[in-house]
Amino acid sequence: MDTLSTFMFPMLIIGIFYLLVFRPQQKKMKEHQNMVNSLAKGDEVVTAGGLIGKVTKVKADSNEIEVELAKDIRVNVVQATIADVRSKSKPAS
Repeated sequence: MDTLSTFMFPMLIIGIFYLLVFRPQQKKMKEHQNMVNSLAKGDEVVTAGGLIGKVTKVKADSNEIEVELAKDIRVNVVQATIADVRSKSKPAS
C-alpha cells in the first residue's frame, strides 16, 4: 500500500498541473491559430509590436500578410505575430 501511495501523489500533482496549465494554454494557442487563419483583406489588426493597421493583402503561398499602417505605408508582417483583430471586414455581398 505504501508503494501505491508513493506513485499516486506525483501522478495527482501532474494531473492537476495538466488541467490548470497545459489545457488552457493549448486552447489559447488553437484560438490564436484560428484567428490568424481567418484573416482577410480589410481586417484591422494589432501586431505583437503594438502597430495597428489594416490588412491589404493575404499571401496564400507564404505565412505573411501585407498591412497598411498609414496612407501609402505598407509592411509585410508574419501572420503569427498578429496579436489581435480589432475589427473584421464586412463580407462581400
